[in-house]
Order: sequence, then structure tokens, then C-alpha cells
Amino acid sequence: MSKPIYVLSGPNLNLLGVREPEIYGKATLDDVRKLCEQRAAALGRTVVFHQSNHEGQLIDWVQEARTEASALVINPAAYGHTSIALLDALKMLDIPIVECHLSNPAAREAFRRETYVSLAATGLVSGFGAQSYVLAIEAAAGQSA
Repeated sequence: MSKPIYVLSGPNLNLLGVREPEIYGKATLDDVRKLCEQRAAALGRTVVFHQSNHEGQLIDWVQEARTEASALVINPAAYGHTSIALLDALKMLDIPIVECHLSNPAAREAFRRETYVSLAATGLVSGFGAQSYVLAIEAAAGQSA
């Protein structure tokens, strides 16, 4: 069996469904996790799903993914715009990295239009709400062994 796809979500994503639902949708993070698990299972894959509001914890999971994951899906949230440390950790991976966003950052405030994560990502999925994660799982599964 192949290694799992790691799915990491950054700060404030634990509040999905209540935080600005007009931007991020009404799906909860648990709904997103279930969608990821279902899509991965349909593709013969599994996921390891984590969320943290703490930058260091996300970096620890990225480092773990180096040896334990077949691919990484990451929604860095605001850390995408601020964390060079997260970028440095991602640059150590030799597995596919799919950056994922619920909203379309390019259509939002100027400070959201670029992320450090994009400098290390294999590809980007954004703007489809919870479905962004499902599409990212598909892309990650298609890029990894």
C-alpha cells in the first residue's frame, strides 16, 4: 500500500463554517476532512489530516511528511503570506506539494495574492470552497506513487 497523502490546514481553519462563511463557505473542517477521506478512498489512497494554529506544529508535520507521505496538500492560510520558515520546510520535500485555498486569493486583498508556499508548490488549487481540497487530493494522488 502506498504512503498516505498528508493534508495540512493552517490557522483559523478550525473555525470553518462560522468564520466568514460568505468567503470560506459553510462546510466545517470536519466536513472537509470527510470529503478528503472519501475522495482518497475512491482513489485507493488514504489521508493523514491535521490542522494547527501554530506555525511550528505545521512545520513539524511538513518535516514528518518527508518520509511518511506520498504527497502533501497544504492550506497554509495566513502563514502562506508570512512564513519563510514554512517555505524552508517545504523546500526539503521531494514529494508533490499541492497548495490549496478555499477562496481565490488572486481575487482578494493585494496582500493575499502571493504566498511563500507557491514558491515550493508543485501546483495550486483555489476558489472552489471545500471542493478545493477534493481537487487537491486528486492532483496529489495523480502526481505521487
